[in-house]
Amino acid sequence: MGNLEGKVAIVTGAGSVDSGAGAGDAISILYARQGASVVLFDIDAVKAQRTLDAIESEGGKAVIFEGDVTIASDCEKAVKTAVEQFGGVHVLVNNVAIIAPGTVVDVTEEDWDKVFAVNVKSMMLMSKYCIPEMIKAGGGSIINFSSNEGLRGQDWLPVVAYSTSKGAAITLTASMAVQHGKDNVRVNCIAPGMMYTPMIAPHISDEVRDLRRRGAPLGVEGNAWDVANAAAFLASDDARWITGVTLPVDGGLLATQSLSLVNRFIE
Repeated sequence: MGNLEGKVAIVTGAGSVDSGAGAGDAISILYARQGASVVLFDIDAVKAQRTLDAIESEGGKAVIFEGDVTIASDCEKAVKTAVEQFGGVHVLVNNVAIIAPGTVVDVTEEDWDKVFAVNVKSMMLMSKYCIPEMIKAGGGSIINFSSNEGLRGQDWLPVVAYSTSKGAAITLTASMAVQHGKDNVRVNCIAPGMMYTPMIAPHISDEVRDLRRRGAPLGVEGNAWDVANAAAFLASDDARWITGVTLPVDGGLLATQSLSLVNRFIE
């Protein structure tokens, strides 16, 4: 038996891409390995199918829900799918996120609104429908995804809408933890550091990638499995007395000098 045996989890952005593991598929696969039944919520059924195939190849249990996390009715249907297929909801991972380029001077209004809809509104909508089911189940765990960029600024890749949305995720986490602690619903946040995933790969050179690795005290490049392990702990009963926390998973980057000005170092 794994640490998540008997639990039902919904993971948003659970689809897998060809170029390597992202947080959503790594979390989904690890949850299934630890005994959870997983609803794979993704806007792209083809990507979700890759994650499902990986889970089923190891004997795990999961189903795909294709939908848009910014649409309330889709979020509600995803929760209903979990209840109908597996009997309830115990864990929610709000992982889905997008990036748009620009500082406040040049980001478009359309990109700003879209980033906040996907990165923050989706957390509210999924939690709105999951929490009542978690209460019925006797409690649950919600894990929101922020970023180191939600905690401090950087200049190597100006994505102000993304960074600000990740700061909002931290505040949302604290508010939810306080408001739903009485319901035995724990709400925590993971703030990954400069890990290497398919989402970031197109935006950085090999030189910057190596600087990111060397910039943290551990000097080791992080990947999706590092954050998946943290998400598995926070979802489990081993974390029963932890709520309202933002956990950096970053190789120690926040404890030392930031690489926020890395683009100036290499000019």
